[in-house]
Amino acid sequence: MRAINRKLVRDLAGMKGQALAICSVIACGVATFVMSLTTLDSLERTRTTYYERFRFAHVFAHLKRAPLALASRIADIPGVARVETRIAVDVNLDVEGMAEPGVGHLVSIPERDAPTLNDVYLRQGRYIEPGRAGEVLVGESFAEAHSLAPGDTVLAVINGRREKLHIVGVALSPEYVLQIRGGELLPDTRRFGVFWMGYEQLAGAFDMDGAFNDVTLALMRGASEPEVLKRLDDLTEPYGGIGSYGRDNQLSHRYLSDEIRQLKSMGLIAPSIFLSVAAFLLNVVLNRVISVQREQIAALKAFGYTKFEVGLHYLTLAVLIALVGGVVGSGFGIWMGHGLAKMYTRFYKFPLFDYRPDLSVLLLALGISIGAAVVGTLAAVRRAVRLPPAEAMRPEPPASFKPTILERSGFQALLSQASRMILRQMERRPLKALLSCFGIALAVAVLILGSFGKDSLDYIIDIQFYLAQRQDMQVTFVEPTTAEAYYEVGRLPGVLRAEAFRVAPTRMRFGHRSRRVGLMGLEPEARLFRLIDAEEKTVALPDEGLLLSTKLAELLDVRVGERVTVEVLEGERPVREVPVTGLVTEFGGTNAYMNVDALRRLMREGESLSGAFLAVDARFEDQLYKTLKETPRVASVTVKRAAIQAFYDTIAENMLRMRFFNILFAGIIAFGVVYNSARISLAERSRELATLRVIGFTRAEISAILLGELAVLTVAAIPLGMVMGYGFAALAALGLDTELYRIPLVVEPPTFAFAAVVVLIAAIFSGLVVRRKLDHLDLVAVLKSKE
Repeated sequence: MRAINRKLVRDLAGMKGQALAICSVIACGVATFVMSLTTLDSLERTRTTYYERFRFAHVFAHLKRAPLALASRIADIPGVARVETRIAVDVNLDVEGMAEPGVGHLVSIPERDAPTLNDVYLRQGRYIEPGRAGEVLVGESFAEAHSLAPGDTVLAVINGRREKLHIVGVALSPEYVLQIRGGELLPDTRRFGVFWMGYEQLAGAFDMDGAFNDVTLALMRGASEPEVLKRLDDLTEPYGGIGSYGRDNQLSHRYLSDEIRQLKSMGLIAPSIFLSVAAFLLNVVLNRVISVQREQIAALKAFGYTKFEVGLHYLTLAVLIALVGGVVGSGFGIWMGHGLAKMYTRFYKFPLFDYRPDLSVLLLALGISIGAAVVGTLAAVRRAVRLPPAEAMRPEPPASFKPTILERSGFQALLSQASRMILRQMERRPLKALLSCFGIALAVAVLILGSFGKDSLDYIIDIQFYLAQRQDMQVTFVEPTTAEAYYEVGRLPGVLRAEAFRVAPTRMRFGHRSRRVGLMGLEPEARLFRLIDAEEKTVALPDEGLLLSTKLAELLDVRVGERVTVEVLEGERPVREVPVTGLVTEFGGTNAYMNVDALRRLMREGESLSGAFLAVDARFEDQLYKTLKETPRVASVTVKRAAIQAFYDTIAENMLRMRFFNILFAGIIAFGVVYNSARISLAERSRELATLRVIGFTRAEISAILLGELAVLTVAAIPLGMVMGYGFAALAALGLDTELYRIPLVVEPPTFAFAAVVVLIAAIFSGLVVRRKLDHLDLVAVLKSKE
């Protein structure tokens, strides 16, 4: 081994504490990067394979009723490769162990197993058999929520009759990777399930022999999807078609696509923060090493080592630290990726989630970590290379000492001797102090970024479910019905108040932009379902005109006072120009609202309604549930309390897991920055501190001088970190702003306090570690003159 390489090993051993701290910060960034991108790659690969093997459709359309003969006309549309017609209906479920009614989405499949679009994959049991009444396959999510297995039964109200569904298999489908009802914010696998039943049985139960109400298409490569959608709408319109849509607007696929986009963001933002801190720490440490080793650099050059070899020596020091951190981080990232993949399999159902760490991602992570180390240390290495041997043999010129600004202002008399020393040191090296403060502030910011989600979700619950939607439950009918049903619902046991609503499928256009929207008509004096603006104030329904959610207005690029084209997709299908009279704030979906009487006039119909919001006496809930389960015209019942619980159950595990890692990583940042700053300060001021010990200062007093500077920097960093954290949270909220859901920017005081406490604890711990070094300060060695 060459002498310069032995020196490299000794240098690493001498700074093992600082090197370990920097390695930890690099490992955090690499782990986040590897976790996100390996899971992203596995998720995309798994999705693509699943979609291809089980023939996930490209186009979907729902209608009221059409003859099977229409399928051949649909198949003639240019670009259509395959057509699958089926029956799809929602029914009420009576599940053992659950008081409230559930919702089952029944989808027809061939009686004999054959390859179809959106084909089912059998996880357990067998396929349905012809002639066996009531046999169904159940979606795995619903089966797991209720511990259902082949051989179990579930009661369902099918076209007014209570019938037993005999489960013969547990299945998956690419159409329901995430089983979620349309209009819901998050999946509720306990109260919503997908079932597959033979076409003949389902057609017989709903009087649809020789007919269908749902169609899916596979397109040829290069086909024009917009043109196919237009022609499909023209064909299905006479049969009650409510507008076709492509795969991009299919609910399960959209949620999965949003998850993929979030993983991409996670794989870029967090590692950038960690690796920036690591580069800063390496720069500070190497600058100090080079400053201390001036004479060694001179000796190396005197013995014949070139500038390149000296520069490579110090660059290798940084690269080795980054390499170790990258390898450790890669291993930790793979472990985290396995955990994240396992968590995804609880929500997104695939036959097999193929998590395989991609070697290219691992190499890229190592390359980025080494690149950050090189960029962070180039300035320090350049300084070592340029140092002439003759100048390096001389001690570094002493700093210029003069009264500080604080002393010249006359305030020094108010400060203790130790306080003046602390402030002098910071004022004489402002850049070093500023960078240390910035590094600690980043730790605060990371904690706020990882914790603000809980504040935002609590805010969503308060606004969405208590301030706006104050009903106890929502009842939806099988199809729009007369006002008589409204009065019947109002007389059900335990119902204190009922408010009718009407929902119509529409397509709204403004300029060249358009969106399929469920237009909801509400009673003008509604108290159970209220509309809220950005200032949390109730928005009154106008006699005429539309209220749009802020997200829908953004997507259509429409402002209050402008008119949008509303095309109703059912009934007489009128097309009207309607003014936008106001905007409402919502966190899920893209919705529009009208006065229910104005909507009925728009649709040219009488007092029809789609359902009702109910306020219920809790004492009669069980009796009401039982009645609703047996009511033929009721298609679904949504219980608000259950929806809130499902909301928390869905996000709790993910939130707790990510918060734990954020706390761990932020603590490592805080420790790494504070510990390195303290060690460097100790090395730079060892003569000064030893001199103070010799003239009578106690260990506690010199500790106060050294650690007091770090305490001041930490205290100053916390407010800065809070501002930065709020900015990071704003960027994260912006990245989570999609058509499906929005996360409001809400950061509560306890979150700021939590971040400050965690960073203070990390700073105190690192200060205690450095304090032990002070106790072993060699007074004789540090007081030896270098001259």
